[in-house]
Amino acid sequence: MHELGVTQNILQISLEYAQKAGAKKIRSINLVIGALSGILDESVQFYFDFVSKETIAEGTRLVFKKVPVRLRCRRCRKEFDFQGEDWVCPDCQTAGPEILAGREFFMESIEVE
Repeated sequence: MHELGVTQNILQISLEYAQKAGAKKIRSINLVIGALSGILDESVQFYFDFVSKETIAEGTRLVFKKVPVRLRCRRCRKEFDFQGEDWVCPDCQTAGPEILAGREFFMESIEVE
């Protein structure tokens, strides 16, 4: 349920930027969501539709860009994509890699009119 708070922040930030730009309507919001962020795009869309009612963001299209998990072995430094449930380097078999990507969650841009 933490998506509600996150979604309220997305709306607030979008409204602030739209107001500064003198916008009459927010057309779309581009969001980047990492696979490990714990954010569910369906929930964000659901809450956004609810909290944006009677604002210039009502009817805004949310566009979700998904970022896969990217890892780096702490031993041999090989970078690799997360495959299934295995957190082991495919080259040297060392466990416990460093997470390079997949935790992201941010607004990349908004489109207004």
